[in-house]
Amino acid sequence: MGVKTKINKKDLQSLLKIKSLQATKHGVSDSVYIINNKYILKIFENSSKKTLSEEIKLLQKLKPLQVTKLKNKIFNIKEKPALLYKKSKGKSVDNIKKIHIKQIAKFLKTFHTLTKGCKSKNKNIFSKSLLQSMVEKSNKKSFQKLYQSINIELKNDGIIHGDIFRDNVLFKKDKLKVVIDFSEACNGDFYFDLGVIALDWCKNNHQIQILLQSYGTSLTLKEFKPYIKYAGLYYILIRYFDNRDYKKLLKRIKKL
Repeated sequence: MGVKTKINKKDLQSLLKIKSLQATKHGVSDSVYIINNKYILKIFENSSKKTLSEEIKLLQKLKPLQVTKLKNKIFNIKEKPALLYKKSKGKSVDNIKKIHIKQIAKFLKTFHTLTKGCKSKNKNIFSKSLLQSMVEKSNKKSFQKLYQSINIELKNDGIIHGDIFRDNVLFKKDKLKVVIDFSEACNGDFYFDLGVIALDWCKNNHQIQILLQSYGTSLTLKEFKPYIKYAGLYYILIRYFDNRDYKKLLKRIKKL
């Protein structure tokens, strides 16, 4: 967590007039700054310009939705690609209510309707083959056992977000204002996206049912739970390799 590429106001003089520059801890793999309390600067530590171009194309396609807005095109800073976004009002919600689940489900349904059948040049980092290799690399029997218990075949429905955790969705007075962080969007199974939301937003089966109904799927709770487990295992492994706490997620999916 925290910035990896350190910059100062002089580094951004050619971009815009800088009154304030604040480093944040929002970026896990990238460096994120708030500029003039109006813009979000994201410096991509490992992504290529090609990946950023895919994000720009996707955001253009999603213009009808409440998605983050770009201020300018790709530029380099400290020899790394970067994007400048307009800072959105609102904040992520800790106390999830029915109204929040319904809104994010409807957002996701529209998102998937717009991206169904679309192709992304980004690598599918959520694929089963990559998950299997991560499990093997971990050399942990608990992860291997969990992976073997998940019996699903992932489809290639279209472009998915892949990371719709609560901290990537901002609300204002219980109204969804914006969904952010599309940098890992790629082709994948739409139910993976739904599984991530269930994992992080839903505390019980009742809330999961609200999510499924609001999204508009005929999938039963029993049929859907393997997708939640799959999403959970993926992010458990991400946190494990990043030396972050993964035990809360592990406890969550073991209860499913």
